[in-house]
Amino acid sequence: MKQLLNTLYVTSEDAYLSLQNDNVVVRQGDSLLGKIPLRSLESIMSFSYKGASPELMGKCAEFGVELSFFSPRGRYYCSILGEKNRNVLLRREQFRFADAENEALPFAKSFIIGKIYNCRWVLERTKRDHALRVNSERIAAQSEKLRQFLLHIDECSSIDGLRGMEGLAAKEYFFTFDDLILRNKDDFFFQERSRRPPLDRLNALLSFVYVLLTSDCASALQGVGLDPYVGFLHTDRPGRASLALDLVEEFRPAIADRFALTLINTGAIKPSQFEVRENGGVFLSEGGRKSVLAAWQKRKQETLTHPFLGEKMPWGLVPYAQALLLSRVIRGDLDAYPPFMWK
Repeated sequence: MKQLLNTLYVTSEDAYLSLQNDNVVVRQGDSLLGKIPLRSLESIMSFSYKGASPELMGKCAEFGVELSFFSPRGRYYCSILGEKNRNVLLRREQFRFADAENEALPFAKSFIIGKIYNCRWVLERTKRDHALRVNSERIAAQSEKLRQFLLHIDECSSIDGLRGMEGLAAKEYFFTFDDLILRNKDDFFFQERSRRPPLDRLNALLSFVYVLLTSDCASALQGVGLDPYVGFLHTDRPGRASLALDLVEEFRPAIADRFALTLINTGAIKPSQFEVRENGGVFLSEGGRKSVLAAWQKRKQETLTHPFLGEKMPWGLVPYAQALLLSRVIRGDLDAYPPFMWK
């Protein structure tokens, strides 16, 4: 199993990254912020406008360290990916499956089964653990609706039909999402999913965490030799990591949503760590991003037993494990893709 190495997060808007003796050097003007050996890193995520030197980009590609660039608000720009793990035969099979709907549909169904199952289990866990603090009847009703969706997924005969079912299931899940917020209800609340821009603090937090999770999934897929940009459920679009977004679907509830709710319910993120823009958009401040990133890195080190593999591993390796299983199915080593179904 792959070893989980460190991720370097650069959050200062005017920081610049360069290379010195196989070390990443982070500078802010004339000040040295840090120097980290490249060999100790799995990935670098930069939220700075200034970028990085071409020499560092080349060395990251050589060492297999993913270097991803984002705006300070968390908008994804691009990644530097090395060629080491490219597997032309595996990718030819991936492209063949993606081009034939009858071949892509079983993969897409597995992703959505994993997503709806995990959405339901998030509700069930909250109902079980906080029965005296939440509207248990409403949560139970929405959980039952999600269970009904799971029973009918196999009946979908097209990817468009599957997308429609996923959208309806997501509405049922988010209908009771506000019940899962246990403190600071005046500052953290949820009415509906909003993006581009997010219109409240919880949506801002979810959007930022989804960006982190998508980057991890893209890196995992690249690491096992798959093309993150050719998916089965999400359509191809220039610059869209469609397969990474496919993989993210089953992780959203169990990894991202629970993480965001934990930050709020434990008081680890404060209302003051968000900024409201003139257009009504709400975004994490620099201090807020630092708090989220520190907690995200800590969360990735926590362990669980993988439900299919039966192996104990850090949460940070779950996207890699699922990417590995996906590659095995595409190669023909497994009959079907087993979605990540968390309990």
